Amino acid sequence: MSDQALYGLWLLAALLCGCAANPPLPATPAVPGAWEHPAAGSGAQWPGAEWYHGFGSDELDSLVAAAAANNLDLAAAEARIRQADARARAAGAAILPQVDVGANAMQVSGRSRDVSARETDSAALLSASYEVDFWGRNRAIARSAQAAAEANRADRNTVALTALAGVADTYFEVLSLRERLALAHSNLDTTRDVLKAIEARADAGVASPLELAQQRAAVASAELQIPQLAQQEMQARGALALLLGRAPEGFDVTGQKLDALREPALGPGLPSELLTRRPDLIAAEARLEAAHADLAAARAALFPTITLTGSGGLQNPGFQAVLTTLPGAGHSVSIGASVVQTIFDRGRRRALGTEAQAREQELVANYRAAILASLLDVETALSALGQLDLQQRAQNENVTQSERALEGAQLRYHEGSADYLALLESQRALYAAREQMSRYRLARLEAWVGLCKALGGGWQAAAPDKEPRRP
Repeated sequence: MSDQALYGLWLLAALLCGCAANPPLPATPAVPGAWEHPAAGSGAQWPGAEWYHGFGSDELDSLVAAAAANNLDLAAAEARIRQADARARAAGAAILPQVDVGANAMQVSGRSRDVSARETDSAALLSASYEVDFWGRNRAIARSAQAAAEANRADRNTVALTALAGVADTYFEVLSLRERLALAHSNLDTTRDVLKAIEARADAGVASPLELAQQRAAVASAELQIPQLAQQEMQARGALALLLGRAPEGFDVTGQKLDALREPALGPGLPSELLTRRPDLIAAEARLEAAHADLAAARAALFPTITLTGSGGLQNPGFQAVLTTLPGAGHSVSIGASVVQTIFDRGRRRALGTEAQAREQELVANYRAAILASLLDVETALSALGQLDLQQRAQNENVTQSERALEGAQLRYHEGSADYLALLESQRALYAAREQMSRYRLARLEAWVGLCKALGGGWQAAAPDKEPRRP
């Protein structure tokens, strides 16, 4: 066979090996063309990076800013980014030659019979080594590290979105508990006023001992609600302090009610846009790209490694060998190349390739699962807001009619035309209706926060030459 034919076969083998070392990236899974539930609000749009401004609370805005600056989970995520960036730089360094400089000195002396000799050898050399990345292994390792760094950046944004949404949810919970605590105090005042009226009627011989005992039990029950709600409010306030990266001692917020808050106007666009607006999906995709690069590196490891080495400088003697030595200091240059191919490792490298392929398949499944979970998050938030809209009229009507019922029951009872049980039931119904309304307001605000979070909280995947926007 001619030299040209051998060269052609070698080149064909190299091309085939290069294809084997760089498998195609799995395709992105399909997403639905539209949402099942309608978008919330009129003129709704994707949330912005400062989505929390939509609730109209300066205090919430300041709390979110404090959490963005001091949250400890966020600080840890920032440190993980720096670690991943350092690993990416270290992996990319293998693509370029390694250059070292060194100096050494050695004195050798010996004696044989009547002959003695002494020699001082020294050298100052600049050396370089370079692994020819013929199969793309080093480039694949660098791509894997870069994708892992991108995944850590997206993870940081996921942590930020979770922390800031947690601040909003916890702040709303604090206000709701304070609102319910005020209702509990109001209910206690009402039951005490009724108790005074019943005691007066009992002194006049009009009210029965049973009515008096029932109302005293109602007062005691109202008193029990207050410390329970106060404890829950303290726990929620402490949880909010931790989200801000500070101790709970001495921490407080000024808000008292949910009434002053407004609901933001936002909604989703097409489901396909979600793939570029959720940092957790970007992280899952980046990890899939890293696994894909790891698979390429594992396949490239099956082929020979080619290393070029060279050194040059001054040394004394200028050339030293067993048979020929050039005495005196002089220039020294050496150049070498090596090719290494493992022929037996008991299948270790192939096993590593199989592991990398299975890892990629795992992350493909994880990526698809993350997409489905993100779609469910949005659908759940939209459905929750829709169901809460249907409840709004009934919630308002429940409170209004309960207030009228209590006013009528009190008037009839004082006039002696109604029994005590009707009055007691009206009291309980009004307190339950007002507390249910407070819970309803909290549920609406939490549903809006959930929708903001499900839509990515204003985060967007950046262009290749730009940093991602951070919430």
